[in-house]
Amino acid sequence: MPFHVRKIVTFKELMLVEGGRALAKPIELIAVAAIIRNPWSGRGFVEDLRPEQLDGCAQLGRTMAEHMVREVGDVSRVESYGKAAAVGMDGEVEHASAVIHNLRFGNQYRNAMKAESYLSFTNKRGGPNTSIQIPMKHLHETSARSHFVTFEFSVPDAPHQDEILVAIGAATGGRAHPRIGDRHLDNEELRSESAAVAA
Repeated sequence: MPFHVRKIVTFKELMLVEGGRALAKPIELIAVAAIIRNPWSGRGFVEDLRPEQLDGCAQLGRTMAEHMVREVGDVSRVESYGKAAAVGMDGEVEHASAVIHNLRFGNQYRNAMKAESYLSFTNKRGGPNTSIQIPMKHLHETSARSHFVTFEFSVPDAPHQDEILVAIGAATGGRAHPRIGDRHLDNEELRSESAAVAA
């Protein structure tokens, strides 16, 4: 049976200035969060979480991806994405993980964004208004540190003790003024340093 969704909320942020310098291109960060009843809450230790995953994750992922597409408008604007979940205090972190860590959920969003890289994530336990952080990375270039960015928000009345807050995030860019290089640069520098020491 599909997950019972209490509500869906969206958050948007438009970044214009960082470090006292205006961005060449403003960056929009968007989050879509669904507040669902925790199907494992109140049942004691549930050994097999798979039946509920099979029943609800694809539909929830599809619904949330559709909301994100509407918020974004043109999917080609999106450069980074990620996901997060927070379970209420009566649940286990494993319950939050069960919802977002499976391809039935993740592929709905990945396909909607025409992405290749895996979805960065956080999962935690917390009460209403707990801080939610969605870590994001480039849709295609997993080593692009320029696009390692986090969108943070909270929902004043969620998650309740018997709920899970499930969120997906998107950004139309990376960090405002990236200038730390990527893993490829690090590897080249480390190789050069090793060669210099060996010499």
